[in-house]
Parts: sequence; C-alpha cells; structure tokens
Amino acid sequence: AHAKVWHSYKNHFQPHQKGMMSIVLGSHWIEPNKSDDALDISKCQRSMERVLGWFAKPIYGDGDYPEELKNEFSFLPRFTEDEKNYIKGTADFFAFSFGPNNFKPPSTLPKMGQNLSLNLREVLNWIKLEYNSPRILIAENGWFTDSHVKTDDTTAIYMMKNFINKVLQAIKYDNVDVFGYTAWSLLDGFEWQHADNIRRGLFYIDFKSEKKERIPKSSALYYKQIIQENGFFPVESTPSLQAQFSCDFSWGVTESVLKAESMASSPQFCDSSLYLWNITGDGLLHKVKGVKLKTRRAQCTDFVTIKKQLDLLEKMKVTHYRFALDWSLILPNGDQSVVNRQVLRYYRCVISEALKLNIQSMVTLYYPTHAYLGLPGPLLQAGGWLNQSTAQAFQGYADLCFRELGDLVKLWVTINEPNRLSDIYNRSSNDTYWAAHNLLIAHAMAWRTYDKHYRSFQHGKVSLSLHSDWAEPANPYLESHSEAANRFLQFEIGWFADPIFKTGDYPAAMREYISYKTRKGLSHSSLPSFTSEERQLVKGAADFYALNHFTTRFVIQEPQNGSQYEFDHDIQFLQDITCLSSPSRLAVVPWGMRKVLGWIKKNYGDIDIYITANGIDDQSLDNDELRNYYLGKYIQEVLKAYYIDKVKIKGYYAFKLTEEKSKPRFGFFTSDSKGKPSIKFYNSLISNNGFPANYSVCNSSHHKKQCSFCLFISQKPFIFFACCLLSTLILLLTIIVFHKRKKRKRFKAKSIQCLCVSL
Repeated sequence: AHAKVWHSYKNHFQPHQKGMMSIVLGSHWIEPNKSDDALDISKCQRSMERVLGWFAKPIYGDGDYPEELKNEFSFLPRFTEDEKNYIKGTADFFAFSFGPNNFKPPSTLPKMGQNLSLNLREVLNWIKLEYNSPRILIAENGWFTDSHVKTDDTTAIYMMKNFINKVLQAIKYDNVDVFGYTAWSLLDGFEWQHADNIRRGLFYIDFKSEKKERIPKSSALYYKQIIQENGFFPVESTPSLQAQFSCDFSWGVTESVLKAESMASSPQFCDSSLYLWNITGDGLLHKVKGVKLKTRRAQCTDFVTIKKQLDLLEKMKVTHYRFALDWSLILPNGDQSVVNRQVLRYYRCVISEALKLNIQSMVTLYYPTHAYLGLPGPLLQAGGWLNQSTAQAFQGYADLCFRELGDLVKLWVTINEPNRLSDIYNRSSNDTYWAAHNLLIAHAMAWRTYDKHYRSFQHGKVSLSLHSDWAEPANPYLESHSEAANRFLQFEIGWFADPIFKTGDYPAAMREYISYKTRKGLSHSSLPSFTSEERQLVKGAADFYALNHFTTRFVIQEPQNGSQYEFDHDIQFLQDITCLSSPSRLAVVPWGMRKVLGWIKKNYGDIDIYITANGIDDQSLDNDELRNYYLGKYIQEVLKAYYIDKVKIKGYYAFKLTEEKSKPRFGFFTSDSKGKPSIKFYNSLISNNGFPANYSVCNSSHHKKQCSFCLFISQKPFIFFACCLLSTLILLLTIIVFHKRKKRKRFKAKSIQCLCVSL
C-alpha cells in the first residue's frame, strides 16, 4: 500500500508539487549487557531487525525482510522479485518515531535479555550505518505525564531536552543527516491503549470542561525557547573576559586534615643511644648499655613527610595553602589536660617551612567529614555537638592554636562546612538544628577569643567556611520552583550566614516556613532561639566570607511530611542529564559561581570573600581535561564577579592538593604523589593572575627574582656554603696582597732614606 501511494505521487504529483514522501517507522533502542560480548551484540542487532528492520529493510535496504526474521518465522510472507524492486527505495527520507509508545509495555518488546535505552543518538547512528546514511526526520518524539498533571510537566521538559540534545549530538559529532524534529503532541488526547490515563500534549486540556480550553504547559514554553534559539545556546553570563585580579590576590590550594600517619618523625637526631647492627645474625639493632651520645635540638627536617608536602606545593606555584588541623590528635581528651606537643610542632613546622617558599597558610581548626567527625573521644561520647559543652571545649582548643601558631598564620577558618553536618546529626530535625546552633556558638566564641586576645599583635583574620552551591529552578517557568530554589539558599547558606553577617538570628524565611509546616501538622520541627547574649556574640563574628562551591543544583518544589531537616524545605533535586557532569554526577555549571557570589554580596553587603574550595572529580590520571575545563570556566566567572560585579574577592583556593584512594578523584596529585596535567594549567592561571590581554598590570618581576634567589640559596646549602667560603678566601687574599704591597712601599722608603744619608 505504501509503495503504491509513493509511486503514484512520484509519477503524477511530485514533478510539479516538488514534495517528498515517506513512511513513519517507530522503534525502541536496545544496548548489550556487555559491550564487548559478541553474542549480546548479536541479540541487540536481532532485536532491532525484528522491530525497525521489519519495515525499514524492504524500503531502505534490498526490498526484502531481514534474513534473521525470515529464518525464524516461516509464516512470514515472501516477496516476489517484482515486489522487491517495487518496494525498494519508496521513501525520500527516513521518518522516525521515538517515544514511550515504543517502550511500553516492555513485555511486548523482543529484549532478548538485553537493556532498553532511551539513547536517541545511538539509534540514529544505527539507522545511518544500517541504511546507508539516509536523510532523517524525527517525525514523532516526546514523553508523557500522568493524567493528574496539569501544566507543571517538568519531567517532560527534561526528557525533551535530552532527546533534542541527543539529536544535536548525532548531527554535530556523528554526521547523521537529521533535517527536522517534530514534537509529539500539540494537545492532550486519547492515547490508544492508555486512553486518558497519560498526557502527551504541549497544551493541557481539561476533558471535563465545557470549552476544552488549550492551556500551554511548561514544555510548550520550553519548546518555544529551543525553536527560537535553534538548539541550546550556551548559558554564560557574559562573553569571556580578558582581565586580571588584584596584585595581592591569593592563589591557593586546599587540603583536608593532615593525618596522624603523616606525622612520623625521624629518630636519628633525637635518640641518644648507641646501637650495634647484628647484620650476620638476627639483623636487628641492639642498644649498647651505658653509652649515651650527644644529640642536637629537634628540627623541622626531622619530620620526613614535610619535604614531600612542600615539593608538591612548590610544583603548584601557589601563594597560599589551606589545610586542617586534627583536633582529636592535638587534644585527645578534648581539653588542655593533655596536649600533644609533638603534633603541634609538626603543624608549626608545616607552616614555617611553607613560609620559606613564600607560601602562607590558611589554617582550618575543625574539618569534619561524613567518614570522620574529628571530635576528641570524650566529647564524642558526651553527645558531640548536641552537647553545649562541646562549644566551650572548642573555644579552649582554638585559644591554644591561636597562641601556639598565630604568629605565623594570618588567615584562620574555625569550622569547615558546618551546614553539611545535617547529614550526620539526622536522627530528627531538632537534633540537626541544635547541633548547628552549638556549632555557630562555638565559632563565635573562637572568633571573640581571637578578637580580644590576639588580633592586636597577630593581625590575622578569622571566619568559617560554608558550603555554598547555587540553586536554579528546575522548571524556570514555574514560580513554585523559583521559590524552592530561594528556599534552598536560605536553608543551606542563610542558615549560618544570616546570624553572622546580618541579623544575629536565623533567616526569617526559614523560621516562617518551618512554622507554617508545623501549623499544618506536616512537621514537628522548631529552630532554636538565640538569647540576647548569643545574638550579640554571633552577630559580626567573621572577618570575611569563606565559601566552598562545587556545582549548581536544579531544584523542584516537592511537598514532604516528617520532622527531618531535608523534609522541612520541601525540595527535591533534579539531575539534568544533558548537562556536562563529573563521574560523581556533579554538574559543571560555571555561571552558578558568579550567581552565588552576587547573591552573597546582595544579601550580606560588600564584604571580603575567599573561595576556599572549588574543584571537580576527574577519573583520568594522564589527561584530566575535565578539571582543566572546570578550572578555566569557573575562574573566568570568578573574574567576572570581581571585575564587572565589583565583588570583593580576595582569593581562590582550588580543591584539592592530593586525592585519597577509593575516593572521587579531586586531587591535582594522586595518592602516591604523581602529578596530573591540570597542574600546569593552574600554574598558567596563577602566573598570569587571571586572563590578561597582552600586558600585565602587576609588575612583580623584581620581587620574583629576589624570591627565586632566596629560594635557590635556601634549597642549596652546600652551594651557599661554598660561595661563603670562596668569598672569605678572596677577602683573605685581598688583605694579604694589600699588606704585602704596604710592606714593599715601606722597604723602598727606608732604602731611599739610607741612600740619601750616605750621599
């Protein structure tokens, strides 16, 4: 039937109508369980031939059914040679349908034990390879929502975005000849076996209403935008900027806690005993009794791991190094009844040795993680941050660190990401909020201690680092999603930032929303109240804003019941699968960095800002291109915020120096200290102080020469000693020559005098 109509059009209408004709064929797509298994691949091929090849091969191939189909089904009709020739080539393009009807119900599909997939790019490539690169029209494509969904079809938006993005990839990267895309469908309608239980229209229709109004859904607005932009226009705040940061800008790298196993000290200069090495016997060292040798004072070079750490920092070419102390190691009892002086000396050595390389340290006092809470044992057993006495203990710990290390440290971070401890204190929302309250008090007490006792002569600055990811509405056409994005920022950032940088109290929006849910009986949560003394203590207790930023979260409004912190803000995260992302599924959204920096300035004023952690995980050890791309794009957005938006950004710290085994690969160096190519890229950003044009506003060549000479001298002691010795010899020879000449002059003068007397 199709062939007859095509021939009729070809012979009688096409010559003057100039049109094209085809047949719409629909198909699923299937991928092998094991991509390197020939049998699995063969099963996938057979599955596609049974569904798509059944009609496509006669028309776009040799005029006959697939061989596999003919061999398996003896009852399949056989074409005559005339029919084959008549059917073959009866399409001017390949019209293709791809959507839920091609996947539901899956029990009717010949899966053959393999995996169904929605990868439209792959099936387009299969058509290209199987049927000699035909021109392709996507004649029907879209997704569905449940019948109760009206205009809020966010899922349909992201499915459409995914499908169209795959089509674009097939065109751009695979040279598949796709010349059009048609969304299914314009209106909600009767969906065959699904009746009106699902909706697939771009326009919503209430079938029970009298007038059946057509109301545009979010997907209609989104599709309109794609048509206007003819694809996906890169979302960047402004074009790339050629400019530099201020000359005193801090370029740093972040490390987590310097761990206990890194603190081994060489005993060779500390042990006064004499040993005999029993080489031919048991191979052990045996102490010689009654013999004591002279020892020298302990030095930083005794710590065998510090040099390795400094070598890595030197390769990074940074000006600042951020690392964290281990509270539980320094004060194992939680108070100063026992102080581990050896650990403190180790940290002091790290800081002082780094200073010799002109690298200043930003020191974090407390760096908890999901795997390691980092509290001294007695404090942990007493309830940790649910116990108010932990805040008092932290103040004492901070005071000790300021006293012992403060002369060398100008930038302090009290607590790293206290707004992420909600993942640990999650038995109930009230546990979460009280732990956060005590963390805030602990930070403020530490800040006040520094401000009162140490600032006047140490001249340092103190703050805390907040996890500050940006939030975007997953559906920009819905007000509820925009409200959810703002609520996320209030619950995530404002929760800690408002009390310190703004009001001395939690965000009003946060309090009001929790109260609203409590009144509705949806939650039993309640935020702690600050006393007047606590407000005075907390408000203003920071010298700068420190943020850790990694990604942008796409959020949707999702009402939830229950007394948990994550339920209180009624949001869910949506993963945009068309967005470039890392192995750990962190979306790479550079413009989110500029937005969050602008949001901080707007909400908390013109304060100094340090980006204390920013980075991405990249699995590659030899060519971490993703990290290079991430660094370049994110630092470019930081520069725009600094240069265009006038945000007072004082420093940028890349995350992180070294990676840990069996963890996401965030490090510039592997766990065995092997450097990655991204080091060189970050070096170039540091040396250029941003993205300059053909000039540099910072003339630091003289300073660099001086530092290079100092560095050369400090790292080459034998050469330095030789130079000193040579200088001394030259000076000594000069003195000797001078005295000999003087002697000769005196001798000549006496000879002349004698001669005159004789005459």
